[in-house]
Amino acid sequence: MDDVAIIGIGLHPFGRTDGLSGQAQGAYAVREALADAGVPWEAVGVAYGGSQDAGNADALANLLGLTGIPFVNVANGCATGGSALASVIAAIRSGMAEIGVAVGFDKHPRGAFNPRPADWGLEDWYGQTGLMLTTQFFALKTRRYLHEHGISEDALVRVAQRAYRNGARNPQAWRRRELSFDEIAQSMPVNLPLRKYMFCNPAEGGAALVLCSARAARRYAGKAVLVKAAVVRTRHHGSFEVFSPSLAAHQAPAPTVTASHAAFEQAGVGPGDIDVIQLQDTDSGSELIHMAENGFCAHGEQERLLREGATEIGGRLPINTDGGCLANGEPVGASGLRQVVEICRQLRQEAGARQVPGRPRLGYTHVYGAPGVSAVTILQAG
Repeated sequence: MDDVAIIGIGLHPFGRTDGLSGQAQGAYAVREALADAGVPWEAVGVAYGGSQDAGNADALANLLGLTGIPFVNVANGCATGGSALASVIAAIRSGMAEIGVAVGFDKHPRGAFNPRPADWGLEDWYGQTGLMLTTQFFALKTRRYLHEHGISEDALVRVAQRAYRNGARNPQAWRRRELSFDEIAQSMPVNLPLRKYMFCNPAEGGAALVLCSARAARRYAGKAVLVKAAVVRTRHHGSFEVFSPSLAAHQAPAPTVTASHAAFEQAGVGPGDIDVIQLQDTDSGSELIHMAENGFCAHGEQERLLREGATEIGGRLPINTDGGCLANGEPVGASGLRQVVEICRQLRQEAGARQVPGRPRLGYTHVYGAPGVSAVTILQAG
């Protein structure tokens, strides 16, 4: 299978940008990525993109240029960015186009997400139980996980503390103030064991990538990063997922487990080969679970790794070096591609104060969305 390269990266800073639409932030990210690659919009042969609350991605053509490009809208919950990226890669490998763009953006109203049961194939009773409010679902899942694997709530605090510490080193992060252990541990309860500073916020922003075949990458100005694997998987019967109306007696592996296994097999590497990692951290508990589901530790080992500093920028498992969703917020359509932008910066040695030492060679991204969709990429320095 031919390798595909990322030759351009672009990001509109996450957070709140009053007066600028979500689509304008997406177009900004595409222009940044095109400039990084040294490619004009007119040379792009295919685009995939998505947004949950800020309109159709193909409408970006109104801002970028009406070239007749096949521009496909993608909607896969929080996994929208990873799904758009996998789609562009497949299009380039098929010969559909030489150059492709993946883009995600969003602009959510202030406050919690407000999903409707019917949009997710659920009856009204599911919403009436309160579980459409994702803070409740993730708190229940986290409580069960901590109990089953003997992890204390201190581990939840340490995940959040590291996220804000890394965010303080990232000039494009939304939350750039370090928080102490006590500030997080004593913050307002939301759905225990998860507290205010253990959740990400709905946010705004855009992220984009320009890709081409690895063989063609040398023709363009961008610093190529090779895509060794890009995998999307959905849930099986019995996995314990957000917006799932039942829980089977026998639990099946999560879609993250199957996506991760497939990605490592496709790339021909293992978890021990990865130098820098991005994991979905909608909340502190989700990151804990995803550390093990992606194969980076055994279930129950997370608390020791966090306490020993293994997941810090200078540790052996540097996770969410840009602050993750906790420090950046989560514009749903853009979040997965923000992860890829950060790994590209790390592999290109351009991450500044948060650069992982020792010239990282392999990077990993994982995004998880409702109703049980996981997307994983493995990237290699060019």
